[in-house]
Amino acid sequence: MNKDEALEFIRSNRRGVLSTTRKDGRPQLTPVVAAVDDDGRVVVSTRETALKTANLRREPWATLLLMSEAFFGPWVQVEGNTEIISLPDAMEPLIDYYRRAVGEHKDWDEYRAAMERERRVLLRIEVERVGPNIRG
Repeated sequence: MNKDEALEFIRSNRRGVLSTTRKDGRPQLTPVVAAVDDDGRVVVSTRETALKTANLRREPWATLLLMSEAFFGPWVQVEGNTEIISLPDAMEPLIDYYRRAVGEHKDWDEYRAAMERERRVLLRIEVERVGPNIRG
């Protein structure tokens, strides 16, 4: 699997599990919804106060496993350095993320207010590794 194949898979299979690294080196796993931006980065919305955000501020490497609807069906893993975009700079990227992941919102003013109230940030994963590349 190459990067383009992985990104194409993510565009149609958005549910996955994000892994970040805790202070003690153990993994911290979180279910997320992912999308792919115009620059080929994988993007995820989360809160400023989330443990994964704190983990990524300390160690900006993330691993994301995305699965198809068939649990034992196709899947992809991507890894890379992760940038955290906080509000107010995150607002337009968060709107773009929502459009890619869900579609049009019924009330964008309501969405913006929720993003501020929830202290949302956007994670941008620069895809550096992809898999699977070996079958067992």
